[in-house]
Amino acid sequence: MSNSVLITGGAGFIGSNFVHHWCSKYDTRVVVLDILGYAGNESSLADLKDQDGFQLVKGDICDRELVTSLLAKEEISTVIHFAAESHVDRSILGPAAFVQTNVVGTFTLLEAFRQHWQNQGKPEDYRFLHVSTDEVYGSLEADDPAFTETTPYAPNSPYSASKAGSDHLARAYFHTYGMPTLITNCSNNYGPYQFPEKLIPLMCLNILLGKPLPVYGDGQNVRDWLHVSDHCSAIDTVLHKANPGDVYNIGGNNQVKNLDIVHQLCDLMSELAAGSSVNLPTSPRDLITFVTDRPGHDRRYAMDISKIEKDLGWTPAYNFETGLRQTVEWYLSNRDWWQPLLSAEYKGYYENLYGDR
Repeated sequence: MSNSVLITGGAGFIGSNFVHHWCSKYDTRVVVLDILGYAGNESSLADLKDQDGFQLVKGDICDRELVTSLLAKEEISTVIHFAAESHVDRSILGPAAFVQTNVVGTFTLLEAFRQHWQNQGKPEDYRFLHVSTDEVYGSLEADDPAFTETTPYAPNSPYSASKAGSDHLARAYFHTYGMPTLITNCSNNYGPYQFPEKLIPLMCLNILLGKPLPVYGDGQNVRDWLHVSDHCSAIDTVLHKANPGDVYNIGGNNQVKNLDIVHQLCDLMSELAAGSSVNLPTSPRDLITFVTDRPGHDRRYAMDISKIEKDLGWTPAYNFETGLRQTVEWYLSNRDWWQPLLSAEYKGYYENLYGDR
């Protein structure tokens, strides 16, 4: 495996967790490329900034000149591509940014890496891993079988359509050029360092602040929840064990209704606050507020992860109860990380919006 790795979007939620995972396991040079937009938080990597072999570059994945320069200068042989616009509601309000980052940005990376790989004589150990989502498969009814790697794509939002497009590009670069691409499609992630536009961190912070807990529609939408640490270990496994051109679903085997998650968070916050110096402004369940459902809101996602279990021997380590408790404890203990996100600079990015990814 490469001694020089490029991680795009490495200051974001999943990306920063993966950077920590990688740096704790491997003695390799790590270059993070991140535009450091609203959800890219440099403080998530603060403990690594002085570490030998680590570099954070502020830049856009659509900048072909920059990407080409980094690949050559840093002698990159592995790209792990997290960088993406990922907020479904925001994609409904402004789809252009999602097409630009998720489709054009992925194309830019693929083209630059193809040229770099070819210039180096097409080394067999080079890899380009594209991180994607279960949303490309569309929505399931209550009794439908879980998504597999052969489920036809049926994206229902501009976000999921843009990710589907980037998946197809990554696949095409393997089949057309023989480029060693890998694709992973994950379910909903949760855990430390998640920007509060997403369901779990938003609910945690709103409970602490005594603000309403918005629940879309009837709250019965089902998602499969994957702890971000499990996601990181799965990507690591795919990089080291999968064959070029492979596609793997990554899920947590935790299908939970949105409203049930909100109830669990309310009860956990009450329990953990009672044993600490944290004072909650009011009873959390009293803050639950049902709001108008999101347009085209997918009813259910579920991931069949039997392929990665069978082929690569990976299984998730976290159950949802343990992972959720750890996550709540993290937000209670890391006010210095999330407190700045409540400023006017960030407020418009999550107030009155949340994604259930």
